[in-house]
Amino acid sequence: MSFSLLGLSAGIQCAITEQGYQEPTPIQRKVIAPILQGRDLLAAAQTGTGKTAAFTLPLLERLSTEANKPSASRAPRSIRALILTPTRELAAQVASSVAAYGKHLPLCTDAVFGGVNINPQIDRLRRGVDILVATPGRLLDHAGQGTLELSGIEILVLDEADRMLDMGFIPDLRRIMALLPAARQTLMFSATFSDPIRKLTNSLLEDPVQVEVAPRNATVEQIEQRAYRVSKIDKRPLLSYLIASGNWTQTLIFTRTKHGANRLAQQLSRDGITTAAIHGNKSQTARTRALADFKLGAVRVLVATDIAARGLDIAQLPFVVNFDLPEVAQDYVHRVGRTGRAGSAGIAVSLVSQEENKLLADIERVINRKLIIVTASGFQPGAQTVAVNVVRACPERRVAKVQGPRRNLKYNGRRSATDARARGSQRFAV
Repeated sequence: MSFSLLGLSAGIQCAITEQGYQEPTPIQRKVIAPILQGRDLLAAAQTGTGKTAAFTLPLLERLSTEANKPSASRAPRSIRALILTPTRELAAQVASSVAAYGKHLPLCTDAVFGGVNINPQIDRLRRGVDILVATPGRLLDHAGQGTLELSGIEILVLDEADRMLDMGFIPDLRRIMALLPAARQTLMFSATFSDPIRKLTNSLLEDPVQVEVAPRNATVEQIEQRAYRVSKIDKRPLLSYLIASGNWTQTLIFTRTKHGANRLAQQLSRDGITTAAIHGNKSQTARTRALADFKLGAVRVLVATDIAARGLDIAQLPFVVNFDLPEVAQDYVHRVGRTGRAGSAGIAVSLVSQEENKLLADIERVINRKLIIVTASGFQPGAQTVAVNVVRACPERRVAKVQGPRRNLKYNGRRSATDARARGSQRFAV
């Protein structure tokens, strides 16, 4: 099937072609028609399957038709479509996608989210916005200041609805719903059909079409998932070794805490691996800059907390690493879903210490599969602790050394740490 068969206008099809897409994904094939018909929708699909385009394309089509074009009497700050997202990064990414798909249409798109100055957002809203992408908190800030009007909303989209529930946005969502007209089309997209999501659906959607593309909590088939059993103290040395020896580029690493993200980023930088950290304590400017550098390749590794598990849309991201296993097993699906997007291959690596065995079992139960367990010589639990220092991390040749408890030893990367100590100092290239 091609996009030309889905009832989309020439302007939208032109934008799709310019974005390099040739045929719709399964979620797009299933949801575009009912959205164009004006039906409420509850859709579940694994991350990276084209959910943003699935709701954006028919939304743009509906708003751009002659019958729905804004009238001259419409208030200049009245918004016609509202897309709510749980995180700032996702809001920015969705707004960028909407603008790209609607570039040939007479519709204005903007995004509002926290962490940045509100005044420029107010100025843009005053000039008029048709489609607004927002995080709940900043949207309520604007509503409280009277800088936007929500009574003209025709279409509401809740993107990553399950994540909004996890992050405690239910009270904010109730306040927002009270500001919206009852006569509207509501679209809810979620990675899973959990019981809380179904409960929320009953209160927000009217006779919705339900679409589920992938089984609950499934991970993308193209993702190669593997786990290394390693002592907690050896996680960072092993990670440095894997990145250097495998010449990994564009590697997204998840940690459990903000402090852990900062510490790991500093350690990897000392190992000669260009690294940036992104988490909730970083300013929005710093987060935006780090993400931009990562996408451009100026930064080789991005260390993140789960704030980045949703909303990072990086084309052909090859590697995702769980430095710490998530406390909530479902978050594993969201994390590894950053790779293997749009049909591309990807590798998801988890570093599992003995203390995380139960978390690993929970993850395997949720995804209904066993992770491939692999080992790296010298890093197995119980082996003498080693610390890898990547001295030079250029793509052509990197030199590493194993630092033992009493003296520095060069290690050839092919023998165990015990062998290296027995044989003495050796240089090696990885």
